[in-house]
Amino acid sequence: MKRKMYVCVAALMALGLTACGSQKQETATSTATATSTAAAAEEGFRPSQDTSASCNINVAGNYDNFEALEAEFDRFNEYYPNVELKYTKVDDYNNMIGTVLGGNDAPDIYVDHSWMYGREQYKASIDHAEDLSDPSLGLDLDCIRSNIILNTDDGTLPMVPVFSNTYGMLVNNDLFKKEGLSVPTTYQELVKVCDALREKGYKSPMMGFTNEETTSLFTLTIYPFFCGTVANDEEAVKKLNALDPAAGEYMRPSLEKLVQFLGDGCVDLDACAEIENNYDAVILRFFEGDVPMMACSGDTVSGTKKRESRSEAFIANPFSYTFVPVPMSDEGAYFLDMSNLQFSVNKESPDLDMVNEFMRFLVTSEELNEMAQTKGLMSPTKDLSFDNMYAAFGDVPESRILSPEVIGLTDDAVIQLRQAVYGVATGAMTVDEAIAGYGTFTK
Repeated sequence: MKRKMYVCVAALMALGLTACGSQKQETATSTATATSTAAAAEEGFRPSQDTSASCNINVAGNYDNFEALEAEFDRFNEYYPNVELKYTKVDDYNNMIGTVLGGNDAPDIYVDHSWMYGREQYKASIDHAEDLSDPSLGLDLDCIRSNIILNTDDGTLPMVPVFSNTYGMLVNNDLFKKEGLSVPTTYQELVKVCDALREKGYKSPMMGFTNEETTSLFTLTIYPFFCGTVANDEEAVKKLNALDPAAGEYMRPSLEKLVQFLGDGCVDLDACAEIENNYDAVILRFFEGDVPMMACSGDTVSGTKKRESRSEAFIANPFSYTFVPVPMSDEGAYFLDMSNLQFSVNKESPDLDMVNEFMRFLVTSEELNEMAQTKGLMSPTKDLSFDNMYAAFGDVPESRILSPEVIGLTDDAVIQLRQAVYGVATGAMTVDEAIAGYGTFTK
């Protein structure tokens, strides 16, 4: 087994990567077909390259560490023991990845994001990417939820999701059981549950981070609802993306729902203001055991397992918890389905055959689910029932699964919504003032 290393970008820029040995099987990868891909998905991974080949494969990303990926390296080494894989953490990743890809020591696989596509600043990350939709590569793309796969203008696929993300709330299942309550699935149920919890002495039945707009309690609860109001309105999306001042009116239903939500007494804003950040502080406050529902993102959920041992309250009184959608609609909750992390393959890699072999190994339900569970993030695969933490999202009907990727809202439009929502929630502006300001808000 080859030893994996974690190095900083300075080392990446200074040290060359050793090229693959000459032992390569010339035929298999280039001749794979869609039929053989489907068969491979049923039979499990089977090596298509010379298993005695020696090769170095470097994966570059922005995580400080990536134990879940390292576990996949180990599993791949069971088939290819002489292939050394390592993960390289690149400092200031978004600004540096273009430079790194243009150097002599460019990575073979690198982290990419959908929001980079179409932006001149990140053009290099797309230009260097291999088209992963090529059926000859043999990737089992059918195992991934189609609505989080990047839609490009030319139909190519420069990146493939390896983790996904969503917004929801951590639920203390033991507390709900103790109080004889069911986890709410509609807005009416949410209000009734919050009323019941307040009567039982819970001052703030739902909590969340409220000290900035991007991942605030307000954004986490209202953004999925907003997407539901414009998902089938192409004209609305077009005007919102153009930052047309008149498009602010499309935010009215969402802003009014926010006002209703805050007025219905589900949240104590003063209690929420004591939470210092949207990660450690959110998790540790939830682990105190007196919070029935804690709004957060899947990114935050991924940190819960490691922090159980850091919470004296949780150690003393552990409880069962899961992550579920926030039911802001009268008809039920929306599942806002988003990619979290994607991998691109450097098409100029000197070891492209083996790099593609690793991707063929990784992009399967089995490996993606394994890696997601190890990392604590939501899997990008179609079946979420395997992971109890996220299983509730798999129960959301298809009609209520929303994808910003499919809807087509740009980051600029989403920023306008976040700022408007935050302004209304904190009392800095009225609903009408927020609507009138659409297109003028900055980060």
